[in-house]
Formats: sequence, C-alpha cells, structure tokens
Amino acid sequence: MSNDPTAPLLFFDSGIGGLSVLNEVRRALPNAPLVYAADYAGLPYGTKSEAEIMARVPALLGRLVERYRPRLVTIACNTACTIALSHVRAALDVPVVGTVPAIKPAAESTRTGVIGLLGTAATIRQSYVDRLQMAHAPGMNLLRHAAPELVHAAEAKLRAEAVDPRVYTDAMRGLTNHPDGDHLDVTVLGCTHFPLVQEELSIAAPNMRFVDGAAGIARRICHLTDGQSWPNEPTDGVFVTTGPVAELESLRPALATFGLTQIKAL
Repeated sequence: MSNDPTAPLLFFDSGIGGLSVLNEVRRALPNAPLVYAADYAGLPYGTKSEAEIMARVPALLGRLVERYRPRLVTIACNTACTIALSHVRAALDVPVVGTVPAIKPAAESTRTGVIGLLGTAATIRQSYVDRLQMAHAPGMNLLRHAAPELVHAAEAKLRAEAVDPRVYTDAMRGLTNHPDGDHLDVTVLGCTHFPLVQEELSIAAPNMRFVDGAAGIARRICHLTDGQSWPNEPTDGVFVTTGPVAELESLRPALATFGLTQIKAL
C-alpha cells in the first residue's frame, strides 16, 4: 500500500498500444501520476520468440521499477503478458496487473457463438488463449488471426501518417474467411495497439462488435489502489523509451493528449 501520493502508476508496452489502457485509467483516476514505458528497441514483440520476451520483459521492468518507484505496474501488452506475466510478478515487489485477450466479455455478448480474436502471432498461438477459451467460451467457435500490420497502423496513426485502409479490411477478412466466419459477430482486439484503430476496423466491418480489456484493467487498478493517496490535481506524465528519443518527435502531439508531456530515454 503506497502512502506517497506522488508514486506513479507504471504502464509498459512494446510501443504505444498501452495508451488504450492508460486512457481508461486516466478517466477513472484523473490525478494519478503516470509513467508510460515503450520498448521501442524491442518492437515488435509479436515476431519474437517466447525465450526472448521471457528474458527481456522482467529485466526491463526491474530497471523501470528501480528508477520510478511505482505503486503498481501494468503490463499493457497482451504478448508480453501471455508469455512473461508470472516471471515479472516473481521478480518485482510491487503489484503487477496484466492484460489478457477479452474472451470472457466476448463470450458473454455473442449471439451466434462465433468469436474472432485479432492479435499478434505470438499471442494467438499461446496455450494461455486455449485455457481462456475453455474457461469462458466452452463450446463456442474462436476464430484467430494474426494481424501484425495493425500494430504498425496504430503507430502510424498516432504519428499522423497515412495508412492504407486495405490494412483494416484485410485484417477483418483474415477472420471472416475462416469456415463459419460468416457467423462472426464479436471480435476481441487481443493487442493493446488495436483499440487505437477500432474506428477504422469498424468502417471495414460495420456490423461487428469489438471488445478489449482496457475497462476491466482500469477497474482492477482502481480496486488495487483503493484508499491510497493521490495528488490534488493532475501532474505531467512521463513517456520513457528504450529507443532514441529523437524518433518520438512526431508522436509528441498525440502523447500530450494522453497527458504524457515529458519524453525520456531509459
């Protein structure tokens, strides 16, 4: 339990995807000090091996916790969580909140019993996803498609760069082309980058419902920090990168809209 009001919430992702989670938390806890760490030197995670992610993520988070002394860490990256969450929890002495594909809410809202999962190649092949399906969507059909191009599309969108709309139609076609794909009515955005382009995906698939885990994570963080002290007003958030700071200049305006006005190197 942190009694220091200035102790931040730390968010971690391979890039800017976790901003979709941070945004929900800012709505719920507007005065919470925020540190957002992006492992740009390691992006993309979806093409890395399990062993690489297992070695990389706990080591980076150890350094970040030492530097920023957060009250709580959120791994706002489905790939990192499905592979390394238990290792991170074992390595850190602060509470760690993870991100898992929102299969449970999708199963609760589907009318047809056919659910889609868009994620990275690393996420959709994890046995963790099989266990989520068995626990929350038994007897339902879970269609999976790896859409790494949506990670790049989300990054480009926040840099105000043009993105070919075919990226979005191709991603949805990757699900609907499955047998039973014509019955698909709910799609899980199983990568935190993807809610940042949900508007574009909705144009590509106008009758589709999309679900992600951000609201659930925000509720969990509120529960874990209940009764703790916060500053009396919002403070400037910090964006930390493992890559060159100069490469983030084009992101600066977008980051400011999430309250992240300081950009630093790890």
